[in-house]
Amino acid sequence: MILKPLADRVIIKQVAAEETTKSGIILTSSAQEKPQMYEVLEVGPGGLVDGNEVKMVVKKGDRILYTGYSQEVKIDGVELKIVKQSDILAIVQ
Repeated sequence: MILKPLADRVIIKQVAAEETTKSGIILTSSAQEKPQMYEVLEVGPGGLVDGNEVKMVVKKGDRILYTGYSQEVKIDGVELKIVKQSDILAIVQ
């Protein structure tokens, strides 16, 4: 199944949590921090949203920081989120 977001929406997938620390200590699942880093899978076209012109800044493949409310969907066994571009905190470079 293919999802194509509309307007200023972005489809993102959470990046897997680190299982070891920088020093090599293996973390149990309860000790792992839930990352707020996501990968952008698809980007809507932007355009006129609520009477304002929205230019899409994020692009497919970007890594972003996101926290907040989203519409969650499960497609082909993969959990995805559909968010507004304005809810994305930053692009990680």
